[in-house]
Amino acid sequence: MFNLAIILIPWCSLMFMGKRDFKRYSLAGLVIVLLEIVNHMYGQKRDWWYFFDKRKSFLTNELPFSIGPYMPVSMWLLKLSYGNFKKFLTLNALSDGFFAFFLMKWLKKIKIIKLKRLNPFQFFLYLYYKVFILYGTQYLVENRNRLKLYI
Repeated sequence: MFNLAIILIPWCSLMFMGKRDFKRYSLAGLVIVLLEIVNHMYGQKRDWWYFFDKRKSFLTNELPFSIGPYMPVSMWLLKLSYGNFKKFLTLNALSDGFFAFFLMKWLKKIKIIKLKRLNPFQFFLYLYYKVFILYGTQYLVENRNRLKLYI
């Protein structure tokens, strides 16, 4: 039930985004999800976290976190702040900090996941470094026609 909820709730929020913005930010969101899936596979092999359900399955453990909140939240943060890089960095720092320092404690308390070989600050950095890739991807999408002129 938890996995289903963390997938459906964020995706349902995109109904309020609007078709135009969804199309505008979906490619950058997709790129970041693919990167996050690769990161989760690496993190699973390195034992950076531990899922309490006893099955060591990427499909039931890491994947719902990748395809659930990651893309919708990334798209919302782009919608709210694209064009203002400082605002984008700040909103992402707040979002990733909330997840790393507060939500992870709660997820450990309800026995979903706990950090194993990373402390909360390292986990925050693991989340936060991707904001530069997300913004850069959106920048390339927005300026692809201008970039063709230079090539």
